[in-house]
Amino acid sequence: MSVPSRTFTLNTGAKIPALGLGTWQSKPNEVSAAVTAALKAGYRHIDTAAAYGNEKEVGDGIKASGVPRDQIWITTKLHNPDHKRVPDALNDSLAKLGVDYIDLWLIHWPASMVPGEKKVYEDWDFVNTWHDMQKVLDSGKVRNIGVSNFAQRNLEKLLAHPDTKVVPAVNQIELHPCNPSPKLVAFNTSKGIHSTGYSCLGSTDSPLYTNKTLLDLAASLGKTPQQVLLQWGIAKGWSVIPKSVTKERIEANGALAGWELTADDIAKIDAITDRFKVCHDEWLPIRVFFGDDE
Repeated sequence: MSVPSRTFTLNTGAKIPALGLGTWQSKPNEVSAAVTAALKAGYRHIDTAAAYGNEKEVGDGIKASGVPRDQIWITTKLHNPDHKRVPDALNDSLAKLGVDYIDLWLIHWPASMVPGEKKVYEDWDFVNTWHDMQKVLDSGKVRNIGVSNFAQRNLEKLLAHPDTKVVPAVNQIELHPCNPSPKLVAFNTSKGIHSTGYSCLGSTDSPLYTNKTLLDLAASLGKTPQQVLLQWGIAKGWSVIPKSVTKERIEANGALAGWELTADDIAKIDAITDRFKVCHDEWLPIRVFFGDDE
């Protein structure tokens, strides 16, 4: 099988697959087939979120694949307007996915938003949300909890609170050669928090695909730029969740077993100086990216 079996061990002892399928921005009626194709190709990690509106399709794709539930790592995320209803939101996700438990549940954004309004609660923030998530660990409905889009200063705030008893297992953040965030990744690592990279291919029409360093390296290796980017991320120590809905591309992205990048290859990619971000925070009522994690 061409998909790597490599995993990373979290601070809970659980093993998260190095490669997963991302489903952000996948169009309706495409997600189920993509999930099925990925699982049949050997992927064992599927990433979704309540905010994506596709948890049911993801669940349908898992069922259609025929792969046993206990062989699949499912990550989903708590939606911003659900921060005050953690137990109910978890049950909602379980019902849509059609499963009894979630392997990894993340706070999607450090923004506890009033439902239907572009404002945050005055009496509640992500620290309160985290403390409610800690409680559901005892239910058996979720096996690991973590965060997403947390900058270092928000992680510091969370970890410093006396009621924080569980260190996040994962911080899922945007990671690619033009947004490598070395300070944030190093901070995650220093606290025992695993980094998962989303938009690891730079998203649709990525400027990376015109980057001469990347293109020349991929050509010299006889690999696609996407394969090189994924191997680079895994070599850096984080799991990667490339999004695709095309069976052939899903299979190609997964063809990572049996070869690796050399230290020189990795250094060439590390030396890319162009910078861009796919995901921004202007749509939120508060800032969550502070420009100080580079």
